[in-house]
Amino acid sequence: MEQNKRTQIAEWGIRPYRQTHRRIRPPQPDDPAGRRRRRGCPAVIAASRSEATLVSTDLLMEGIDFDLTYFPLKHLGYKTVTVGASDILAMNALPEQLLLSLGVSSKFSVEALQEFYEGVRLACEELNIDLAGGDTTASVTGLTVNVTAIGRARRSDIVYRNGAKPNDLICITGNLGAAYMGLQLLEREKRVLHDVENPEPQFAGHEYLLEKYLKPRARRDVIAALAEEKLRPTAMIDLSDGLASDLMQICKASDCGGARIYLERIPIARQTHQLAEEMHTDPVVAALNGGQDHELLFTVPLSMQEQVMRLGLVDVIGHITQPGTGCYLVTPDGSDIRLKAQGFKEGI
Repeated sequence: MEQNKRTQIAEWGIRPYRQTHRRIRPPQPDDPAGRRRRRGCPAVIAASRSEATLVSTDLLMEGIDFDLTYFPLKHLGYKTVTVGASDILAMNALPEQLLLSLGVSSKFSVEALQEFYEGVRLACEELNIDLAGGDTTASVTGLTVNVTAIGRARRSDIVYRNGAKPNDLICITGNLGAAYMGLQLLEREKRVLHDVENPEPQFAGHEYLLEKYLKPRARRDVIAALAEEKLRPTAMIDLSDGLASDLMQICKASDCGGARIYLERIPIARQTHQLAEEMHTDPVVAALNGGQDHELLFTVPLSMQEQVMRLGLVDVIGHITQPGTGCYLVTPDGSDIRLKAQGFKEGI
């Protein structure tokens, strides 16, 4: 009976949070584009000759992508929306609808699921997304979350990962490495307090890092600012695997020669530096390979540098190079360090 109640709250609990449903038109038979997908990008479904619908899906598994020992369910619900929405935003489109499906084990109470959906509701309200539906089933392996985000954009505005050209500027939003250091802090306290009867984790002074990992915000504001300035990036990606890996994905998809990014231009927060020093970790490694920042990495033509700088939300950290040059980090003394796509394999 309790399992049935959990299923009901998961299925029916989303209904108060739904807005008006939007009908998504199928591809038009006379549209030569039909359905198409660029490497690593969400699927693009032609809705008309001028507009397209974008669809992206992510699967999150307890014990693989998140640890409920320290991940509040409300924050997990919020971050689930961020993960789904960021893929759509990274194509220069606005997410409009969300489909959310859960696999729920018997350890979750009705109140726990309500907490999860409260986080989903909060993120959807902030991003103006309609939680349109989903499905729920029983699970024997903990919590499984599948999120599908749906967005829409003019076909001429859509940005893929494969449009970067030599001499394009490489731009990023926000700062990098904070989410990774937030995770390292949580993992440290989990180890230290293992089997402690009344654990008291030491989080004071690190609230910013914890929020960057547990409750990252999707950068809808950046996409709105780009539209206001009439700026269309040549290539763009959501920073989820780390700066090095995601930049190399753009270079590979674009068949360009490579890139040069400059160490002193990579924005790293003061809190990230402080905790990295405390934990004997290199903050630059956290920024390059940490991942899960859910900021945006994009390229623009050199001629748009002044417009980009006017945004006030972006740092220019380097440029795309000529064919055959490879991807490098340039240190302040002029040394070149070849980038490696190590990526962030633990946590969402």
